[in-house]
Amino acid sequence: MAETNPTDRRSFLQTSLATTAGVAATAVTQSSRAVDAKAVHQGGSDVIRVGLVGCGGRGNGAAINAMNAGKDIRIVSVGDLFEDSIKISKQSLAKRNPEQFVVDDEHTFVGFDCFEKVINSDIDVVLLASPPHYRPAQIEAAVAAGKHIFAEKPIATDPAGVRRVLAACQEADAKGLNVVSGLCWRYDQGVRETMGKLHDGAVGDIVSTQANYLTSPIWIRARKPGESEMHYQCRNWYYFTWLSGDHYVEQFIHSLDKAMWLRHDEPPVKAYGLGGRQTRSDATQGNIYDHFAVIYEWADGSKTHAYTRQFSGSFNQTEDFIYGTKGMAKVLAHEIDGESRWKFSGNKPNMYDHEHVELFEAVRGQRPQINNGEYMCRSTMMAILGREVCYSGKELTYEQVANSPQDLSPPSYDWDQPLTAEVANPGKYQFPLA
Repeated sequence: MAETNPTDRRSFLQTSLATTAGVAATAVTQSSRAVDAKAVHQGGSDVIRVGLVGCGGRGNGAAINAMNAGKDIRIVSVGDLFEDSIKISKQSLAKRNPEQFVVDDEHTFVGFDCFEKVINSDIDVVLLASPPHYRPAQIEAAVAAGKHIFAEKPIATDPAGVRRVLAACQEADAKGLNVVSGLCWRYDQGVRETMGKLHDGAVGDIVSTQANYLTSPIWIRARKPGESEMHYQCRNWYYFTWLSGDHYVEQFIHSLDKAMWLRHDEPPVKAYGLGGRQTRSDATQGNIYDHFAVIYEWADGSKTHAYTRQFSGSFNQTEDFIYGTKGMAKVLAHEIDGESRWKFSGNKPNMYDHEHVELFEAVRGQRPQINNGEYMCRSTMMAILGREVCYSGKELTYEQVANSPQDLSPPSYDWDQPLTAEVANPGKYQFPLA
């Protein structure tokens, strides 16, 4: 939570990232200094000009959430890898809100370099909602250009990418730029108040937590005749680890982020687990797993039992169970049982809107600077740790993963780039260590 839960700064990635960029004393989750609103609006205008990178479902949602945050907000530039995605997005958003979505053809960009063109198209704020693999380069470019950022989760798919984002977010803090993460539960009022109660000792000392994210499979896009492998994988990005991080990183990060938030954003010491492809065996479903079970251990002896899977026709549940010495809690139900019984009963603004409300308030100078960079990097690294212990079948420490040279980037970004998609085989797959 940006305001009431500043990050404990004893270590970020244990010793691993200290050598990368040294965390500045000012790089807290939310800085105490306010942004000069006059420096925000281009040319002294009261209008906040916004660019959108990634015109899929989440990108369109982020654009709507941004426009809901104030009548002074205008979407003026968009970019995506695919022209047809942009066409659908523009038609939908312009019809929904013609006064705030004002993107002409000259500010519509297609291709691998679209993010650079959007960022450099006279905007104040950029919304980054393309596949996670591209996020490090996009965040770096936005910070270099002096833009405020909304970045969807996760912020990378490999340790090398996380380190790049950390360094960029430290630079953003020094520049007075706002960085808001798409880890949206941090902006849910019920979850915020529940976490506050837990931090105040409502269930006593934390013994263990259980994170369940048991869901059905999501969309899948069939291969088109004559489509190159790069083209196909980018369209079907969710099913390829280099692009999405696997569903453990792309989706389950929400639950892992809450487990870390509960521990004042201190990362776990180590993890071990299992996973595989029980129903996801068709070649059209890339190389990601369909189930994971991971045990994380913290320095204080507490554990998180993390379970996620995507099966059809099965029991579904999304909840975070907290077990302490004086009771237990359900985070998403916003309730605590035990010596101190409590249930949240206040107002709950839409968390997707509210993260943008707070972002644009900071951009206007109506609240102190927000920088969610540290916890979004820590939670992404925690998710990568969980994926890699299952892929490899090994026990790994957080520090080992944070220091890893793993970089899942392709040799080049062009449509004819040959790609493969091997499924990790535990016991044979080797996670690269420093």
